[in-house]
Amino acid sequence: MNMALFPDVVVNGETIPSAAIAAEAQNHIAPRDKPGIAWRKAAQAMAIRTLLLQEAHSRQLTPNPEELAPGRVETEDEALIRTLLDEALTIAPVTDSEVQAEWAKDQDPARFRSAPLWDVSHILCACDPRDEAETAMAGARAKAVLARLDGDAKTFAAAARESDCNSKAQGGHLGQLGPGDTVPEFETALRGLSDGQTTPVPILSRHGWHIIRLNAIAPGQVLPYEAVRPKIAQALEKAAWARASRDFIERLANGAQITGASLAPIGAARKEKSR
Repeated sequence: MNMALFPDVVVNGETIPSAAIAAEAQNHIAPRDKPGIAWRKAAQAMAIRTLLLQEAHSRQLTPNPEELAPGRVETEDEALIRTLLDEALTIAPVTDSEVQAEWAKDQDPARFRSAPLWDVSHILCACDPRDEAETAMAGARAKAVLARLDGDAKTFAAAARESDCNSKAQGGHLGQLGPGDTVPEFETALRGLSDGQTTPVPILSRHGWHIIRLNAIAPGQVLPYEAVRPKIAQALEKAAWARASRDFIERLANGAQITGASLAPIGAARKEKSR
């Protein structure tokens, strides 16, 4: 990325080094052919960070870094921003009525369920997806196996004897699986199946091509209010904290002089510019 194509970002007279913005840009998703989007997102993030640090210094706050995880301690800047937000933001406690309203939202308490369980069988045609020739050969083999299936569980179990997975000894049966128990591609395919249904095409994962049969599903049970109340309250608190943070940053930005970056959402900024 040619940093010379982008203007300097200056916040209240403080210039943010282009190298710092370039490093931050690695943390922002953007199309490969549009690196400028990642740069604008990074410039915005660094401008906000600079605003918050300037405010923390103006209040003469003292950083007190905390351990975030084993071997991971806050930097002084991270600690300063946390201390500033703790001091500046006042979040009203979530009330029981607010939690109950969220629970009853859309009259659909079934949104709060325990995890489902899937009873699953599969046939694996193993390959290394990084090897195009091997992947193509395994894919052709998987399609040939799939073409012989008729939807019957016994037929599937018989075909599973050709599987490259140890589950072939059990007719391809993997037992009961829950969310997170399989690779993402496998789980995504599972979620699209009905009881007794087999994937219409083989599914590629890092292990190879899978032919997946959903033998049965046990939907998650609707959880009682008392079981989900803490989770709802925590979500409402996070949402309130996010709103208060945005409002605080907006107030700081309204009183600041910023050039080279916009603090408006990137999508909103593009729409405004196109008008």
